[in-house]
Amino acid sequence: MRFDVLTLHPVMCDAPLKTSILGRAQREGQISVNVHDLREWAEGKHRQADDTPFGGGAGMVMRVDVVDRGIQAVSGPRARVLLMDPAGRPFTQADAERLSSEEQLVLVCGHYEGIDARVREHLVDEVVSIGDFVLTGGELPAMVVIDAVARLLPGVLGNDASSQTESFSEGLLEAPQYTRPRVYRDWAVPEVLLSGHHAKIEAWREAESRALTSQNRPDLLESMDINEDGQV
Repeated sequence: MRFDVLTLHPVMCDAPLKTSILGRAQREGQISVNVHDLREWAEGKHRQADDTPFGGGAGMVMRVDVVDRGIQAVSGPRARVLLMDPAGRPFTQADAERLSSEEQLVLVCGHYEGIDARVREHLVDEVVSIGDFVLTGGELPAMVVIDAVARLLPGVLGNDASSQTESFSEGLLEAPQYTRPRVYRDWAVPEVLLSGHHAKIEAWREAESRALTSQNRPDLLESMDINEDGQV
């Protein structure tokens, strides 16, 4: 699978893409990630990719013509183009699973005060937000999306079953995990996990998963209950 990132600050993407699972996946040829400086498609002596907003206001706005040329230059015939924007639809695990079937994702990173609205209206397939907060740019959200999607591709995690038991994979948060030491500062691992009784362990994990979801994300349980009732 191929990812292309369009950004004014390519260096912000370096470390996340070169380390851990994403770095290994690229070295082994499982994914291809290309980071492009949008100024390559800017014109003029200073390669200016932004300008002052019409109607006045603070800050600078990224130009639609520069972004358009960048998208056209890197997009293959089956590319899906995403704009990273806090005004977008919240990104979920279901989105990551859906996007993992694409051949190419082009991720457009806004910066400064914002990006010309015509990019959102005419040039991209989806507008994606990673949460109800504002960052200085779309580079970190783009890394989040790449990581979430890439790890679902066959072979990337090494053990494909790992992604099937994680939080959100079945609508609930993942049950707690423990490892050695068995007791630390009087904090003991739950006895059921040491029992070797697989049915009891699975039942414990299911109950813990539901309890943790109820505590931290009751909205997920509400959504599950609605879906189980067959209502929208």
